[in-house]
Amino acid sequence: MAKSVYYSFHYERDVHRVQLVRNINALEGQPILNSQEWERVRRGGDAAIKKWIHDEMAYKKAVIVLIGRQTASRPWVIYEIEKAWADKKPLLGIRIHGLSSLGTVDTAGADPFAKAAGVGRVPIFDPTTQDWSGKIDSKATYNKLLANLESWSSQGATKPSW
Repeated sequence: MAKSVYYSFHYERDVHRVQLVRNINALEGQPILNSQEWERVRRGGDAAIKKWIHDEMAYKKAVIVLIGRQTASRPWVIYEIEKAWADKKPLLGIRIHGLSSLGTVDTAGADPFAKAAGVGRVPIFDPTTQDWSGKIDSKATYNKLLANLESWSSQGATKPSW
């Protein structure tokens, strides 16, 4: 069975890119809620969202932050990072802006780990590949992610135990 991970990401902007990552099937992630299911959880307020995060993250071996252009500005992503760090779960980032979402790629976003309180250095992997003209090649980016996702998932940083 594939390694079980929790994916943290900006839903509205990056859900199509996240589906590409999940479709690689190298890792087993939590279910990606459709927009109606997510709205149902959100209507329950902050307590319901925290419960969903805690329940989904509980038995995962690592937390992978899928970093798009606006990921670092999302409060729930920062919460998930801080929770993973406090729980001493291996934590890493993978840039996904170079994957195609409805035919377009995006620009790189800020480091979300820098915005999380008390979190140390966390590795960020970037599969983004450019063609000869300097444009992002989304197919080559996907293929690089496909070739490396499983090995990257075992290189997360954890909070020191001292």
